[in-house]
Parts: sequence; structure tokens; C-alpha cells
Amino acid sequence: MNVKNLRLINFRNYKNIFMELNDRLNIFVGKNAQGKTNLLEAVYMCATGKSFRTSRDRELINFNKNEAYIGAAIKVDGNEKIIEIKLEKEKPKRIRINKLELNRQRELDSGLNIVMFSPDDLSLVKGSPNERRLFLDMSISQIKPIYKYNINRYNKILFQRNNLLKSDKSKNDLNNLLDIFDMQLANIGTEIIISRIEYIEKLSKVSSSIHHRLTLGKEALTLSYSSSINFNGLNRKEMERSFLKSLMDNRSKDIATGSTSIGPHRDDINIYINNVNSRIFASQGQQRTIVLSIKLSEVEIINLDRGTYPVLLLDDVFSELDYDRRKYLIDSFKNTQTLITTTDMDNLYELISTDKSVFYIEDGSIKSEE
Repeated sequence: MNVKNLRLINFRNYKNIFMELNDRLNIFVGKNAQGKTNLLEAVYMCATGKSFRTSRDRELINFNKNEAYIGAAIKVDGNEKIIEIKLEKEKPKRIRINKLELNRQRELDSGLNIVMFSPDDLSLVKGSPNERRLFLDMSISQIKPIYKYNINRYNKILFQRNNLLKSDKSKNDLNNLLDIFDMQLANIGTEIIISRIEYIEKLSKVSSSIHHRLTLGKEALTLSYSSSINFNGLNRKEMERSFLKSLMDNRSKDIATGSTSIGPHRDDINIYINNVNSRIFASQGQQRTIVLSIKLSEVEIINLDRGTYPVLLLDDVFSELDYDRRKYLIDSFKNTQTLITTTDMDNLYELISTDKSVFYIEDGSIKSEE
């Protein structure tokens, strides 16, 4: 799969550009704050319908304009699609696939899988559990569309349950209604937990192998799922019963706090290096290597599941890696379409011999290397 071309009109600092992309390697070179990351953001939006930098769509529109346009031609499984996104400051965004407009953003099924790697991804190790949950939700949704549907349903029920917990209903009415919500939450939440456990098992296996090679066998990386629900040794029905019992056991506390204290919205990923908790003890260099191992594992898992490699977006990561890790990363994306941003081309020329397109970015203008 690949992105064949990209058109941006009044998107961020781009007034009107059209660019043909290389099927393999595309390098965007320029100083900071020139618009390199904006190009990756546009591709990301075509795949997911949202930005990885902001939840406010109006921030994506050029400062002096009222609307913006993102268009991309993509090729997935031998078929071409045109994805178009129109942004307006005072209206919801509109998304079209092959000229057919979607009713809602969550209906977007572009078929375009992406893996994003940026310096901010160090938060996967040191950041909050919420950041690791978002990573899981994004990763699993790409290979299992039903998971995205389940997450949306779960969040809707969770929102309704939390509102109910804050309500002034009588104790009897409150408990009767909570019984209904708890059954739904346990049912869908169990499906989410099972999907996460299965994905983490794959991710741990693949990333462990990659990390072993990256560290020359000096470090062993292991990942596991940490749940607020007891699931060890249980089948699906038993997990659901355990979930429901936990909701009942915590009901008094939930009513007191006005929030749901257990469920997949509270879960996390355990990340260990040589059996030591990396969130506490990993150095910054170790964190980078962990994230690199995890991101490259994402690429491999998508290929194993879909039979094709995703598009890889690398935002200013090479300056953060030593020579050996840069070389390993470059060798790893020979089969993928890759978009790279960098401020310095020198540390890439010595490593890259493959077919590539180089674009120089300056203040929203693009010049291709001849």
C-alpha cells in the first residue's frame, strides 16, 4: 500500500501544493517550523480522519483562511482510492472516499494503514497509562475494525454510566439502572480486553526479537497487559462474570466518586527490560530503543495480518538515534513506503542507497531534488 500523491489547500502553512510521492522513500528536509511535520499530519489524517497533534480541526486551517482541503490518492491491495477532507472553521469536517461523502468520521475505512514514529513517542514508556491505551486502540483498530466499533460503544456506555453515577436518582432506581449498564459494559469491555491481550502477546513476541538484535543481545524486552479485571486462566464467559462482579464490588465507591473505577479505560501495558520496570528505571537511550522496537513490531504485525506493509511516518527521529540504530531502522523499511522528516540530510545520505525522492521544505514551499 502507498500514498501516490497529496494535495493541500490552506492546510497549516501550505497555501496550495500538489506532490507526487515515491512508492518507497520520501525525505522532507528543512529547518524547524517550515512545515515538514504538516505533510505527515496530512497523510495521517487521510488514514485516520484525525490529527495526531490536535483535537481542534480549526487549528489545521491556515490562519488567514476559513476552510482547508486535504486530498490524497492511495493504492491499497491493488485498488486506488481518492480520500478528501474538507475543513471549515464553523462546521464539522467532511470526508469523502471516491467522491462519496461519509455521514460520520468514524465511518472512515480508508484501508490505509500507517505507523507513526516521532520523539514524542517516548511517552509510550514514561507517559501516562492513557497514552499507552491510545496507542493500543489505534494499533488494534488498524487490523481489527470491529475493535474500533467496540471502543466507540464502550466509551458511549461508560459516559452514560458516569453521568448516572452523578445523578440524584433514588438508591433503588440507581441500582436498577446500573445493573443494566454494568451488563453492557462487562460484555463489550471483555471483548476489548481479550483483543488487547491477544495484540500484546503478538507485540511482545515480535518486539522482543527486534530489541534483542538492536541491543546485541544485552537486553530482553517483555510486554504484558495490566488489567483492573482478573482474567488469568479464565475463558471469555468467566472473564465477563469477573468483570461484572468487579463492577458490583466497586459500585459504592463509584457512586461516591461519580466515576467508573475499573475496566479497560483504566488498564495499562507493563514494559520490562531484563525484568526491571522500564517506566521507573529505563534511561532515555533505552526508552528510544524500546519505542523503536515497538514501532517496528507494529509494522511487522500489520504485514502478518494484512499481507501488506503499512506506510511508515518518521518525524525527526534520526537525530535521536545512534548510527547503528539509524542503520537498523533504514534497513527495516525496504519493503514499506516511508516518509521521513529531517533537518539534516547528511546523516541519511551515507546510509541510504535505495530509490528515493527528496523534497526541500521552506515556509510552506516545496522544491524537489533534481
